Amino acid sequence: MQTSETFIFDKIIFGPVKSRRLGISLGINLLPTDSKLCNFNCIYCECGWNKLSTRNKTPFHPISVVRENLEEALKHLKEKNILPDAITFAGNGEPTMHPGFSAIIDDTIALRNIYFPNSKVAVLTNATMLNRPIVVKTLKKVDLKIFKLDAGTEETFQSINQPKSHRSLQWIVDHLQYFNRDLIVQSMFLKGFCNGVFINNTSEKNVNSWLRLLQTIKPKQVMLYSIDRATAEKELKKISKEKLDEIATKVNELGIETMVS
Repeated sequence: MQTSETFIFDKIIFGPVKSRRLGISLGINLLPTDSKLCNFNCIYCECGWNKLSTRNKTPFHPISVVRENLEEALKHLKEKNILPDAITFAGNGEPTMHPGFSAIIDDTIALRNIYFPNSKVAVLTNATMLNRPIVVKTLKKVDLKIFKLDAGTEETFQSINQPKSHRSLQWIVDHLQYFNRDLIVQSMFLKGFCNGVFINNTSEKNVNSWLRLLQTIKPKQVMLYSIDRATAEKELKKISKEKLDEIATKVNELGIETMVS
């Protein structure tokens, strides 16, 4: 259900929650628990607008604390006989910004193998840190690498995602090819006004350009969705299931599996 207020994840480990795309998902938030920190400022973000500067020294959660919290949560789920489908890095911003991201992924995979070997480790990311070889190497270890791609044109990309990292849409597309098709693309479709400008990434021009980018990236799956919760920009509208299905049909015609939620 869509609510009127955005929210911040106030814990390192949250859930498990019923995810539209990942099933029963235990969440890991590597960002601060009192504010969003991201190098995107997406107009649809459920965590609201950025308040912290990415240039400030950020007190990231220590690697050991993340591991302790995760192991405690996994033990609890084991005792309750609750099997998570996924252990998912999401939360209050971009998880790959954490300086200990690689070590935390290694810890998570090790703990997953002990407690729930059939669960998938997933990372939701905007791909902006792929200039760092360690981030690319680490993401290749993850079962589900889910990358944001909400636009087909640079103008739409800048309007919706508002990158703070001086990344272009083409830069993102070029770097996604590092994964040799072993990746998932997640795309939010919406329309509405932001700063008095009408934005609609379901337009024929944007969708056709977005489809061409998919042909270049060649992901193994595309997840299509629309607004389900409160958004940073309040003048946005949800896209109908029928419209998402129409876009999904075009993706299927490229030979790419789709999931609509």
